[in-house]
Amino acid sequence: MGTESEITVGFIGNPNCGKTTLFNVFTGANLKVANWPGVTVERVEGETSYKGRPIKLIDLPGIYSLTSYSIEEKVSRKCIMEEHIDVIVNVVDASSLERNLYLTLQLLEMGKPVILALNMMDIVEERGMEIDLHRLPELLGGIPVVPVSARKKTGLDVLLHAVIHHYEEGSKGSVVHYQKEIEDLIAQTEKKLETHYGKLVHKRWYAIKLLERDEEVLTYYPLGVLSKEIKYEKQIINQKYDYIEEIIEETLVNKDAKAQATDKIDHYLTHPILGVPIFLGIMAMVFFLTFTIGDFLKGYFEVGLEIFSKGALNILEKFGIAEWLISLIVDGIIAGVGGILTFLPNIFILFLALAFLEDSGYMARVAYIMDRIMSKLGLSGKAFLPMVLGFGCTVPAVMATRALEKEKDRKKTILVTPFMSCSARLPIYVLFADMFFEKYAIVVAYSLYLIGVFIAILIAMIVNKLEKQKEPQNTLLIELPEYKSPNARTIAIYVWEKVKDYLTKAGTTIFIASIILWFLLNYNIHGMTEDVAISFGAAIGRFLEPILRPAGLGMWQIGVALISGISAKEVVVSSFSVLFGVGNINSAAGMTELTQALAGYGFGALNAYALMIFCLLYTPCVATIATIKKETNSWKWTIGMIGFQLVFAWSVATLVYQIGRVIF
Repeated sequence: MGTESEITVGFIGNPNCGKTTLFNVFTGANLKVANWPGVTVERVEGETSYKGRPIKLIDLPGIYSLTSYSIEEKVSRKCIMEEHIDVIVNVVDASSLERNLYLTLQLLEMGKPVILALNMMDIVEERGMEIDLHRLPELLGGIPVVPVSARKKTGLDVLLHAVIHHYEEGSKGSVVHYQKEIEDLIAQTEKKLETHYGKLVHKRWYAIKLLERDEEVLTYYPLGVLSKEIKYEKQIINQKYDYIEEIIEETLVNKDAKAQATDKIDHYLTHPILGVPIFLGIMAMVFFLTFTIGDFLKGYFEVGLEIFSKGALNILEKFGIAEWLISLIVDGIIAGVGGILTFLPNIFILFLALAFLEDSGYMARVAYIMDRIMSKLGLSGKAFLPMVLGFGCTVPAVMATRALEKEKDRKKTILVTPFMSCSARLPIYVLFADMFFEKYAIVVAYSLYLIGVFIAILIAMIVNKLEKQKEPQNTLLIELPEYKSPNARTIAIYVWEKVKDYLTKAGTTIFIASIILWFLLNYNIHGMTEDVAISFGAAIGRFLEPILRPAGLGMWQIGVALISGISAKEVVVSSFSVLFGVGNINSAAGMTELTQALAGYGFGALNAYALMIFCLLYTPCVATIATIKKETNSWKWTIGMIGFQLVFAWSVATLVYQIGRVIF
């Protein structure tokens, strides 16, 4: 069989159905990643084989349907229709079968061989539900239905066997039979397609799309089938869901009890009035844990850093290493990178809490309860999903705007998403809140998260008013999954990936930034200097000093720290460590030393709050800027956004400082 032709398989499914995990199990590290032609959506390909038969796998973007609204939907259906994909593996979350089957029915209408891979069957069993694996294939026109588990690596051989068998057997075709009026129109449209585009395959799918008045299909295959006023999309969708209800009724056992429990909880969590305060309360609890538990664990890291720093200094001095190199290693690298690493417990607790909320099914509710607010800003509730992701990292948050249908909405969301406090800003909040606000540190840090959300909403509202947008927004369609106990393995993988990213950043971006900063502070045009006040860094900082003074940030050191923070926001903290020569900045002794040094410049609690406000609102990190350029494909728009954020951050920080001076 080794000489037989290669089979190309497309993996497709809803977001978070475990599709990519299953894809990775088959392909391992043998992956090829690139962008789809003309768009920023990643194209991932891999290879595997079954009994000597080579199989090429393509991981398609996660989508809910094959309508041509979002970039992911356009890319996925174009790939299936135009590229040489022999078999479609539709990966579904078996625990959310009703939501997943809508895409399945659309795929069957495309006329290509489809295999249903029932993933997450272990969750179905945990919930006490059962799926009739004999009746389900019958109701789906006889296609193979294969239970698999990406986590436990079960059912993999059966799935590959089904791929080869179904490829040789061919397509089973559509299973939804619409009401007579729709079926008659489909038949008429198919005849016209035959007349005008005789070689066109999958005519039934194109006929249905023409009846739905799909813009892309109408552009490529214009037919005067219907008057422009008539659109059958709603009827077609409703009849698909009617059939899905029949399937669920006949194949899913013990669903009602679990659904009732979810409905009782959602009565409060998605309540139109109580929903938002409950969300704010939950996030307040997250930050309480981030500070209390994180600060407790942080103490051990501080002790470890102090021992390591002193040990390194003693060893370097013992071997007679040059003073400048000792200073670079101890005062630059260890102080800069080590100071950031001491915040690791706080970062760990934050991501642990967010992973728990995500895996339990709560975060989908957040987008739902925010839909009403976002719609008043001219945005769909979908726009809040990237904003929620922004609490972790702005880069994937900006990439998540691809799910928005309109380019204008994408840019508006990209504009406001950086105002959400990413995890990189947390070390800044922790350090200065602990230093200047002590027992109110949690409240101060939490206020910055709330201010970020408020400003993002305010800016979106202002932009919407300026655009004078009158067209209605797309209604938010989002699945509210049943609540489940978070999976320990899933949470562990999520947290480890985030912690690994943080450590990688500490070992690369922050490491390099610390070295560059040390050189800027220890050299001038005449060479090395012991007086930091006449260094290159001081010269740069003094240029910014008068600009930052109205915001209470009129110190050249702060100017240097803010510039370095563009490489990565955590670098603001490591910069203060290097700038003021504080070895273990996050320890009690280090914070006392830094507080005293800043007090000498008249820098107090109000200045610290203005600084945190500025760090919240000013230019995002280099990685985010690069992502924004990639997603918008416009340097002009990206540079304009950077300029706006700088001016806006300065304006708000100045307002806070000047009003604070009057009040206090």
